[in-house]
Amino acid sequence: MQFIKFLVCQFLAVLAVYLCIYLATWTPDFRFIVFFQAFIAASLSMLVRQAIWWRVIHLAFIPAVAALLTLNLPSWLYLSIFILLTLVFWGTLRGDVPLFLSSVAVSDALQTILDKERAVSFVDIGAGIGTIVAPLARRSPTLRIVAMEQAPLPWLLGYWRCFKLKNVDVRYGSLWDCDLAIYAVVFAFLSPAVMLRLAEKVRREMPIGGLFISSSFPAPDWRPEAVIEIGDRRRTRLYCYRIQSEKISDKQ
Repeated sequence: MQFIKFLVCQFLAVLAVYLCIYLATWTPDFRFIVFFQAFIAASLSMLVRQAIWWRVIHLAFIPAVAALLTLNLPSWLYLSIFILLTLVFWGTLRGDVPLFLSSVAVSDALQTILDKERAVSFVDIGAGIGTIVAPLARRSPTLRIVAMEQAPLPWLLGYWRCFKLKNVDVRYGSLWDCDLAIYAVVFAFLSPAVMLRLAEKVRREMPIGGLFISSSFPAPDWRPEAVIEIGDRRRTRLYCYRIQSEKISDKQ
């Protein structure tokens, strides 16, 4: 759906620029045309309520294409780049989230939390290339870990990275199809665009007493049990939510 919106915004922006050129009494510079189209596409993206990274893509798409065309690169290279980006950012194209990579410091903090919780099961719902699950699996060989990823290339890299780690199950699929009822701790590093829906899923499925940890993005209308500040480059915050007996936590 989001990719269709992207194509529609781009097409309408091109059409708008064409009409402006047709009606104009002066001939605009090519660079002006390129960046004007990008501005219109990004503005249309805001109107259809696409996430902020889509606006960045709109702003960069046509200028990047124009820049590449000046290099006279072989046509097969464009197709290869498109396929590679699709494999990496498949979740973004489907309207979910882009690929975010967690720092080593986040993995260290999660290890401390898991030790404190004495957790026996852990799932990363959006594991990327395994930057979280691989270090955890090496440090905690008795911890049962599941890594969910729906972008093909990150999933493949994560699978290869965890191939020899017997306590990690790297699964290809959507986080929305993952049953959270069997996990003591659930970790997510996704985006604000899905946090409301994700919080509802977590509250509905996770067991009483379970811990949901969201990196960087808080769950709307849900007071965290703790907020842990990580001293990494992003100044990451881990929002920790305890599943209460009512299945609904105190609202702010």
